[in-house]
Amino acid sequence: MTKLLLSLHVLASILAVGPITVAASMFPRYAKPPAPGDDGPHDHDLRTAAFLHKICRGYAVVGIAVPVLGLATGAQMGVLGDAWLVASIVLTTIAAALLMSMVLPGQRELLEEEGEGLPGAGTGEGAVGTGAGSGALTVAARRSAAARLAMTTGIFNLLWATVVVLMIVRPGSTTGA
Repeated sequence: MTKLLLSLHVLASILAVGPITVAASMFPRYAKPPAPGDDGPHDHDLRTAAFLHKICRGYAVVGIAVPVLGLATGAQMGVLGDAWLVASIVLTTIAAALLMSMVLPGQRELLEEEGEGLPGAGTGEGAVGTGAGSGALTVAARRSAAARLAMTTGIFNLLWATVVVLMIVRPGSTTGA
């Protein structure tokens, strides 16, 4: 049973958290408007940004399976009290809180500022808006918000990378590695 739980936990991690980390990392690049007067090539593409946001939202729901399966695996192995697992649980909780409280809302805010249609925004599922968002933020402020979101997403990704290392190395563990 332990091998099955561990396999499901690893698969869920790869298939759920992996897409979130990639899509969240790519989002700011596509949501950031070009600098005023910048006529050169840029990656500002709201359709792509909206798609990346949808990936992050969808996989965040599926990602709940990762800690659930991880706790079940830890209980089966009898290591729930080990320091490496407790640290992983704490880091996973911080990463989930960061995703739910800063990354996803930050993405939504950038899309709404640009007038991008989001579910519940009144323009239809995934429809591209007119670019006539609330206009509360200037281009410079939206560029700054995209940069902060990129930094927050980087922290989110570093938390997950640290959890992966802890899961592999398991410092102080008597059960392997």
